Amino acid sequence: MPCDDRGVTGVSGFGVGWRPELAALLARRIGLGFVEVIAENIGLDGRALSAPGPGPVEVGVPVVVHGIGLSLGGAESPDPARLRRLADVAGVVGAPLVSEHVAFVRADGYEAGQLLPVPYTRDALDVLVANVRIACAELPVPLALENPAALLRWPDDDLAPADFLVELTERTEALLLVDVSNFHGDTVNHGLDPAAAFDRLPWERVAYLHVAGGVIREGRYHDTHLHPVGPRQLELLADAVGRFPPGRAAYLLERDGCYPPAAEFHAECDRVQGAAASAERQLPCQHR
Repeated sequence: MPCDDRGVTGVSGFGVGWRPELAALLARRIGLGFVEVIAENIGLDGRALSAPGPGPVEVGVPVVVHGIGLSLGGAESPDPARLRRLADVAGVVGAPLVSEHVAFVRADGYEAGQLLPVPYTRDALDVLVANVRIACAELPVPLALENPAALLRWPDDDLAPADFLVELTERTEALLLVDVSNFHGDTVNHGLDPAAAFDRLPWERVAYLHVAGGVIREGRYHDTHLHPVGPRQLELLADAVGRFPPGRAAYLLERDGCYPPAAEFHAECDRVQGAAASAERQLPCQHR
């Protein structure tokens, strides 16, 4: 399938990353627009591999599939088996789109165990473009590409991060998943001006947004997904939401551990929705 958005992304409003630990809370959340699942953690029956019970489809909202294992930024082509499984999971949950990272996770058969950012060079961009085109040809739905978190930068970058993403989308016709917390990390760790970076992005091709909490250790921002979303991330979220056409913004809260009690979880959801509403001039939805 050509890697284009066909005019729609299939998601809008407030979303949360579905995890088995959050399943009951998400089922009770009023105004939830969509959820996102980690493809590698979902079986081909649409349920979590690690826990029994209802799967993400039972929440009753669109389910986006988020991959972490394709290694699109690696020198090797995407593994056909991994790509096929990603497509199968998307089909099982009826995903309107799939997302993956502008990153690599393996090289020469060795697994890094985490997402590693690519160099912002012409050579790396050529490799990434080729791999994204392979993925798009095999996936049944559009593909959105996420800007990575980066503690360190590779030397001799040819392009600024935003310009790298712009050229990537132009050459592949892929969508973007803009992680505002990762841009916040680039601000702390590398002195990036996030507003200037946002100004460069093709917002007509942004499928949705990520926001998550993190922590600063020894002067560097770590995108942990274990901490509450901070005020600066919420400010960037509002800025990003305001760049969507009216009514089209889609934004998602990620949490991958240290899950808070129900009241704290819903309060954080309310803060995220409130930040978005400040840009959309709408009232945030409330939980039951």
